[in-house]
Amino acid sequence: MITIEQLKALNKPENIAITEHARIRLYERKIGIDDIVNGICTGEIIKQYEDDKPLPSCLILGFSMKSQYVHIVVSCDTVFIYLITAYFPDPDLWESNFKVRRGR
Repeated sequence: MITIEQLKALNKPENIAITEHARIRLYERKIGIDDIVNGICTGEIIKQYEDDKPLPSCLILGFSMKSQYVHIVVSCDTVFIYLITAYFPDPDLWESNFKVRRGR
């Protein structure tokens, strides 16, 4: 299980590995690395995906640099945070606290 403390200890741009897929999505969604760092710094883990491969991952709810809610999906080891994706949660799909998907 990933803890927010583990992530905060690694939370520097040089410790965040971004896949090409994630890089494209960040560009499309206008989310910068500063938003990712701030989101982890201000965030909390709202869902664990312990069965993900090759490493368990988690969903973080935090704030972007412009104080917008942002969802960040990451995995990690002892050296890097692996950014899987990040997005601004759609209020039509999430409850008002952005922690629970509507219809669940």
